[in-house]
Amino acid sequence: MRTRLHAVVSRKKEYMFDIKEELKKLPHQPGVYIMKEDDTILYVGKAINLHNRVRQYFQSSRGKTPKILKMVSRVKEFEYIVTSTETEALVLENNLIKLHRPPYNTMLKDDKQYPYIKATIQEEFPRIFSTRKVRRDGAKYFGPYTNAGAVRETLELMSQIFCLRTCHRNLPKDIGKERPCLNYHIHRCVGPCTGQISKEEYNQTVKVALDFLEGKHKDVVKNLEKQMMDAAEVMDFERAAVLRDQIRNIQALQDRQIIENADSQEDRDVIAYASAETQTLVQAFFIRNGKLIGREHFFLDGGYEENGGEIIRAFIGQFYSGTPYIPKELLVVAEPEDREALEKWLSEKSGHRVHIKVPQRGEKYSLLELARKNAQLTLNQFGTRMKQEEKRTQGAMEELAELLGIMDEEMPPTRIEAYDISNTYGFLSVGSMVVFENGRPLKNDYRKFRIKTVYGANDYASLQEVLRRRFEHAFTELKERQEEGKDISLGKFTHLPDLILMDGGKGQVHIAEEVLREFDLEIPVAGMVKDDRHRTRGLYFQEREVDLSGHDEVFHLVTRIQDEAHRFAITYHKKLRSDEQLQSVLEQIPGIGPARRKALIAAFGSVDAIKDKEEAELAEVEGMNAPSARAVYEFFHQNGSNS
Repeated sequence: MRTRLHAVVSRKKEYMFDIKEELKKLPHQPGVYIMKEDDTILYVGKAINLHNRVRQYFQSSRGKTPKILKMVSRVKEFEYIVTSTETEALVLENNLIKLHRPPYNTMLKDDKQYPYIKATIQEEFPRIFSTRKVRRDGAKYFGPYTNAGAVRETLELMSQIFCLRTCHRNLPKDIGKERPCLNYHIHRCVGPCTGQISKEEYNQTVKVALDFLEGKHKDVVKNLEKQMMDAAEVMDFERAAVLRDQIRNIQALQDRQIIENADSQEDRDVIAYASAETQTLVQAFFIRNGKLIGREHFFLDGGYEENGGEIIRAFIGQFYSGTPYIPKELLVVAEPEDREALEKWLSEKSGHRVHIKVPQRGEKYSLLELARKNAQLTLNQFGTRMKQEEKRTQGAMEELAELLGIMDEEMPPTRIEAYDISNTYGFLSVGSMVVFENGRPLKNDYRKFRIKTVYGANDYASLQEVLRRRFEHAFTELKERQEEGKDISLGKFTHLPDLILMDGGKGQVHIAEEVLREFDLEIPVAGMVKDDRHRTRGLYFQEREVDLSGHDEVFHLVTRIQDEAHRFAITYHKKLRSDEQLQSVLEQIPGIGPARRKALIAAFGSVDAIKDKEEAELAEVEGMNAPSARAVYEFFHQNGSNS
């Protein structure tokens, strides 16, 4: 039986939803509608006129796809949110789709974060480095880049050319306080921490580096050529040779560009797709300053039954809601029905006018055909691999559910939580909770627990504490979010599992079932049983052992989950042991109290690192002074046995 947290808390509907009557109440205004089956969100859509759009679903079946017909047959109620404009509805629709991932919406399967190059221009001495997180922090971001290797190569080249800092020192506050790092000594950093380069001179180099990232290679080369000539005139031939090599590196990079259009320096994305059987793949080309900087493909769930306009609309809405840079032009193979609303939303989001075009001839049409051809080739190439990956993950999850007899065709299980305990002879016991969704690890939902109420090596009692805390957190958080009017699905603990796996057999399973009864929850529990060689053997479920032989994909999935739960617990336990050891050693030093111990740990991270520091370096730590630094230094150098 599937268990939803809000379904457990409010078990009985207070009213019957009459679809015919509710359809009459729909307003003639723009907004978002949410189709539901009990507590499950089936579909999210937007409408210029909610009254007209929602009624269409429950009228004649003519012209509706099999997917929509099946969805409508399951709808027991709907909700709607009125917005001021169609653009607001579009934004809300995208947010709700990403949040709830409804089964009948066309969804991007690849929602990974792409790398960007970040320039911290808000700092007095800016840094340039790669990141996968984009924040509103005043920095300048370049990307997204679809090839992480290309980002590393670009940054490596820039470190040779511009020698900007990459450290986290607080400049100019920390200028002259510490010795320059290795990058300074190998001529990969001009060393602003030394005070030998002015803020103005450093930022002039930053400006040139930003021009380089913006593709203004000719301007950068011209600037470097002038510097090279100036160096040669004053007979600084070593500097001139370095500049010459930098110029060659930039020119070589230009030669590697895949596409360059001399007639256009515009930024644009080119978007096409290909479909085969139950698969749809979108291919996107990213063109910046007339150059193709990369391409990427995206698999869609549910797109194979949609028309071209719907596929393009779904892709644009979901992809560009998560990227900070949007080019001025999107070339697409099919026009979405709400093109004007999409253009308005993209323009407001990007701060410049964005056009969505379907070219029919000329150079732009050729680019689009190239993208379409690549989409088909990529689908042919990766289609089989995609099927294999789906079999390994989601397919294995469904096979596991069928093997245990918990498969629900209407609402198949998706989420597994696995638990493990780690300790060393009862010392510093910790618990781990790892989460797999559709057969893949969902690392943002992992949780770790330091055991508080159990002393000694008692795994059963430790598991009991972990599970109680997990579900107590869930109900507490649910109540708080409901009282505050917040979305419960965004809570850290409010999403309950469809299956719980325990690292162990009968005893561990019974402990979990006992805790679930305390919370009046009906969630199936299985134990991951290992043989004498500590290898996964089978599952203990409903008082019997389920043999996994002959179910290779299920066996490999359970093994991955068991190994991950064990790894996560061990990693946390090792960290605590290391912290405890560090604290216990420092506690032996006279005059070093909790505040100074904390400061030393924050500054150097390990006993070995602290032991290697000179008195002067120790004294520079916040909260330390000359006597306390001397006490630490003498402790490690005169009492070797203590170290």
